[in-house]
Amino acid sequence: MTILVTGGAGFIGSNFVLDWFAQGAGPVINLDKLTYAGNPANLHALKDNPEHVFVHGDICDRELVRSLLERHAPRAIVHFAAESHVDRSIHGPGDFVQTNILGTFTLLEEVRSWLEKQAPSRREDFRFLHVSTDEVFGSLAPHDPPFKESTPFAPNSPYAASKAAADHLVRAYHHTYGLPTLTVNCSNNYGPYQFPEKLIPLMILNAITHKPLPVYGEGGNVRDWLYVQDHCTAIRRVLERGRVGESYNVGGYNQKTNLEVVNAICALLDEARPNRKSPHSMLISFVKDRPGHDRRYAMDATKIAIQLEWTPSESFDSGLRKTVAWYLDNPDWVAHVTSGAYRQWIEKNYAKRGEA
Repeated sequence: MTILVTGGAGFIGSNFVLDWFAQGAGPVINLDKLTYAGNPANLHALKDNPEHVFVHGDICDRELVRSLLERHAPRAIVHFAAESHVDRSIHGPGDFVQTNILGTFTLLEEVRSWLEKQAPSRREDFRFLHVSTDEVFGSLAPHDPPFKESTPFAPNSPYAASKAAADHLVRAYHHTYGLPTLTVNCSNNYGPYQFPEKLIPLMILNAITHKPLPVYGEGGNVRDWLYVQDHCTAIRRVLERGRVGESYNVGGYNQKTNLEVVNAICALLDEARPNRKSPHSMLISFVKDRPGHDRRYAMDATKIAIQLEWTPSESFDSGLRKTVAWYLDNPDWVAHVTSGAYRQWIEKNYAKRGEA
């Protein structure tokens, strides 16, 4: 009953692995390259669990992937490993092409070769679940209907393009080679263990240290926010009951502008850590927008609701309250990830933007 998880020390991957063990679902081989966003501390609770086997390695390493498949014979691969930050893809797209496209290709090729040697029953039971993003669909106008699984791809950033390419490869390996694949395209995740280059943890940590809260443009970009625990539940449901070859949109039904999100964080921090001098919202600063910034994302998750009976459990208010509390309650984790390399990135991405 072993599964192989790629990128299981990252934000969504580590939450999935922790939840997997909380559900008593079986052994996990956890393959992670441990780039800046992969953090072994996320998995500290599993340090004495013999059913969690951590492997420090790259999904582009074909020999390593081959050996893990042959040694552990997993019943499924859950593929999280990816470069995922749009701003970083603008500064350096090469890493995104390497990991998101070539890495996914490597996994598919090795799985295809390995499955060909397996008994028919094992081939039928095996699943390759690919975790993707709503950004492959491009940008919506204010009154456009939400993305459906059938929405044409129109990626607008190097990150989105690399994930779209990976999605196409996964689809092609199902239709050409019969690989039993599944894909989930999720909206913006938030929650514990998220590296603080992303909007919500960045704003929380800047606010509690009385630093400016940099909001792109006028803060009107809209995202559909999905609490990471709800995403993990959806992935398990798709893995258990999803139709082979299909993709499923996973959304939180929480469309918010960036400015609404930042103000909500400030209100929670005013409650949890009141500042006598001024509310936290006084720290908001509007900075030059990122190039090609998608205006709006929204997901139609009707398919997964009808076929697999999944809907999110958390509202944005309840999920955000849990998230803010987690960052306030885990100062050691925060101190570890906000090291010199993190500060250098924040300086590189924000220092020269100036006011919007």
